[in-house]
Amino acid sequence: MRISPLQVGAAFWELCAVGLPPGYLLPMHTLYSLSKVLAGVLLAVLLGCPLGLALGASRGIQMALMPLIDFIRPIPPLAWILLAIIWFGIGFGSAVFLIFLGAFFPIVLGTCSGVRGVDPLLVDAVRTLGGNRRDIWLKVLLPGAMPSLLTGIKVGTGIGWMTLVAAEFTGVRQGYGLGYMIMSARDLQRLDAVVAGMVGIGMVGLALEWMLGRIYRWLLRWQ
Repeated sequence: MRISPLQVGAAFWELCAVGLPPGYLLPMHTLYSLSKVLAGVLLAVLLGCPLGLALGASRGIQMALMPLIDFIRPIPPLAWILLAIIWFGIGFGSAVFLIFLGAFFPIVLGTCSGVRGVDPLLVDAVRTLGGNRRDIWLKVLLPGAMPSLLTGIKVGTGIGWMTLVAAEFTGVRQGYGLGYMIMSARDLQRLDAVVAGMVGIGMVGLALEWMLGRIYRWLLRWQ
């Protein structure tokens, strides 16, 4: 079955004006999917940043936990779908968990790499000037790790967004979500709507990339 760009454009307009299923408009699908991605990435940041800081600052913690992280990290989020449904049920929770898994490890490794990349001479200089552990963290380690940390968040957000459709294959209860919309189009054999949904996912992903880039440059304007 062949489809033209005009058919995809018409389907995109139909998704915005009529919705799929009817009444479930594309903007609402997008907002609901974004809420899952933001929840999953936020959870990954809250848990991944402290863990990454600990791994980067402590050789003992790194030796104890890094083998476990290296064991779990290669397992794709798709492999966790069944467990996600068992643990969190069908709906928002299981989708957030899968997105969290996609974003967590880049954030942990980026933060850890940033801390380990800080010049030890800077830490010694703070100690020589009478600084305490708090000064070392706030004035040396955290600023020094910030570029790698933000890169990890940016990469993790991208992976979380790519995981979105698979996460929503676990099912939805409210009837919203870009993945659910694409599955509905597939069931109706609406290839034009499937491609239009893919275009929508790409457009939102591009907007996220641009927004995170602006935030990145603003936070690192001191460099």
